[in-house]
Amino acid sequence: MNTSTRRNFLKGAAAIGAFNLVPAKVLWGATAPSNQLTRALIGFGCIAHSANHLPFGGSRLVGLTDCYAPRVEAGLKAAEGRWGKIKGYKNFIELLNDPGVDIVHICTPPHWHGVQSVMAAKAGKDIWCEKPMTRTVGEGKRVMEVVKAQKRMFRLNTWFRFQDNFYGFGTPVEPIRQIVENGLLGNGPIKCVFGEGQGFSWKFGWSGRVQDKIQKIPAGLDWDMWLGPAPWKPYSDHRFGTSFRGYWDYDSGGLGDMAQHYLDPLQYLLCKDETSPVKIDYKGLPQHPEAVGSFDRFTLTYDDGTEVILDGDVSLRDEPLLRGSNGLCVYKRGNGSKTLRIREADGTWWSDEKVIATLKSLPKPKKQQTDFIDSCRNRKPFALNESNGFRSSSMFNLAIVAWRLGRGFEFDPVTLRAKNDPAADRFLYQEDMMREPWRKEMFG
Repeated sequence: MNTSTRRNFLKGAAAIGAFNLVPAKVLWGATAPSNQLTRALIGFGCIAHSANHLPFGGSRLVGLTDCYAPRVEAGLKAAEGRWGKIKGYKNFIELLNDPGVDIVHICTPPHWHGVQSVMAAKAGKDIWCEKPMTRTVGEGKRVMEVVKAQKRMFRLNTWFRFQDNFYGFGTPVEPIRQIVENGLLGNGPIKCVFGEGQGFSWKFGWSGRVQDKIQKIPAGLDWDMWLGPAPWKPYSDHRFGTSFRGYWDYDSGGLGDMAQHYLDPLQYLLCKDETSPVKIDYKGLPQHPEAVGSFDRFTLTYDDGTEVILDGDVSLRDEPLLRGSNGLCVYKRGNGSKTLRIREADGTWWSDEKVIATLKSLPKPKKQQTDFIDSCRNRKPFALNESNGFRSSSMFNLAIVAWRLGRGFEFDPVTLRAKNDPAADRFLYQEDMMREPWRKEMFG
């Protein structure tokens, strides 16, 4: 669909109230087919095959769409074994106009997440969105506002705040939250170092090409639709393949790929779900305006003095994950240990038995809502939703601004603006860089 045709389609759809349709669960109630909520996938690249999307068994898959026709064909075939015949939509707008879809899974590249989340919410759909939530603070703020206004349920597809081991740390997040929440690290600010030495790789292999050759658009690919709200660029395989993460227009390299997986649980365990850093510092090389590179270090400082240091050059590999104001330190689980490790300020290590006994004696964090289908049925906000997801995406989106500026800046977590820094604000809010009609769909 070219830009002109799509604009006419959108205009016509708006005229008949296409984005205010009644969801299937309202039409059918408890007697919906198979007594299940229905869902459809927007985008069928690699991530759509993961356990929480195509094969997810908690609701009934009814369709999918992608701007690359071979992917639609592959998706329909992949779905046959589990779901039988499902619908292949011409585009995601047609999918959103279908009153038989309750939940949409947004499995597109990050430059689409904000627009499609907003349009889905306005269409009366609940939303299961891939990480990162959005590319910018401004997009995240808009998603949060619209999802709340439309009273939709929203979840991000990362789960480490409530299940599984926390990547290379070797334990779930809950015991780390217990330690922080119950004051074992003192009453003052906490210092957190986050990088390969603590168990978390930043995947610097995701990098764009400064001078990439123009190539022929593959048959069946709507390149204009793939670009969507991003600035128009000539086609190349490197932009379209999974290496798209290496370009600022679509993502932010390994930081965009992994940061919400890493920093959302960190935000939760630091009890910072309702705020954001007030100061962002950057150490590293200047960045190319198009292609993502690497960083040495970001330091994100909160109003209470708590610091989150993203260690890119691994110069802090021996630092603990958390260092309390009382000197107590928390390290990842070591070889042969049964749990996370704790060290006193004087260098004395706690035994595994002491750590386990201490954790057992501490009150556990408040129970979280971890069933998204139940969230949709009973309108109970999910554990990782549009509000705390916005705050955790803001952590790395603030870092990205400093990265692209090549310097630090200050941020107001209430107004969500840079303090007396128009250049930083321009990266925080990139609305004027979005192409139509998607800019109007999101912000209009």
